Amino acid sequence: MPHVLVTGGAGYIGSHACKVLRAAGYTPVTFDNLSTGWADAVKFGPLEQGDLNDRARLDDVFARYEPVAVMHFAAFSQVGEAMREPGKYWRNNVCGSLTLIEAAVAAGCLNFVFSSTCATYGDQDGVVLDENSQQMPLNAYGASKRAIEDILTDFEASHGLKSVIFRYFNVAGADPEAEVGEFHQPETHLIPLMLDAIEGKRPALTVFGTDYPTPDGTCIRDYVHVMDLVDAHVLGVKWLEDGKGSRVFNLGTGKGFSVREVIDQSRTVTNREVPYEIGPRRGGDAVQLVSGSTRAEAELGWKPKRSTMDAMIKDAWRWHQNGSYKG
Repeated sequence: MPHVLVTGGAGYIGSHACKVLRAAGYTPVTFDNLSTGWADAVKFGPLEQGDLNDRARLDDVFARYEPVAVMHFAAFSQVGEAMREPGKYWRNNVCGSLTLIEAAVAAGCLNFVFSSTCATYGDQDGVVLDENSQQMPLNAYGASKRAIEDILTDFEASHGLKSVIFRYFNVAGADPEAEVGEFHQPETHLIPLMLDAIEGKRPALTVFGTDYPTPDGTCIRDYVHVMDLVDAHVLGVKWLEDGKGSRVFNLGTGKGFSVREVIDQSRTVTNREVPYEIGPRRGGDAVQLVSGSTRAEAELGWKPKRSTMDAMIKDAWRWHQNGSYKG
């Protein structure tokens, strides 16, 4: 089976991508330094432990596996931390990605699927975002991802590197079979934090701000199921293998949910109360981020199948009760 190099394949989204790649007839090769990922999550192909800034290590992995494509997830991604420590994000996300891109080009691997983010758009109140919306990131996380998009454009002009860039919205849910799931330390994502609070693993969920200009005062986000998301990434690999050109796709459902609405749905799914407290706004948080794009459906043939709030919370709850990683 042809190999695909998956950076960050021991993390939340990357591990799900490896499962779907395997089912699609590829062998995923995980490249991960395990700083935020888990060796236990690497179940569908080999693990190569290493750092993206180690060019010699990358060159060795490219030479041994000769991947047909790179799927690049590895990055720091916490908005609050990005506001406090922007240098960490520029150094890790941008410098590491540049080293990876240079290594891929040197190895002749010219198909590159990149995990970008809707955070590149910043906060555009009342705007439903598509791929042509202006990019105005509010923090070093979004800015670093936008910079990597620019690097990919430059390397296409200079070396013929083709890329599919996915700017996606809030990812949620877990593998319905609970082989892999969402497990961060520290945890920063709304749904697992909420499930922790329901089970008493933390005192209460903190809702950051209830004075936003939204119907219930809390932030609104477009949520997409992780399995739908990684299906799109496999379609991105096939797009490039078919010789199609570089393209940017938003991945979202076009429907936004407020924090309070997610809490309400969790109460319904789990049949338990959600303990929460109100905290101040976090710097760098946008009011509303919702996709208005149908390009992925029209061109890639991608259709979300599990991206209802009910299914995302049910799958996350199943993993939360049955799954964990030891490290």
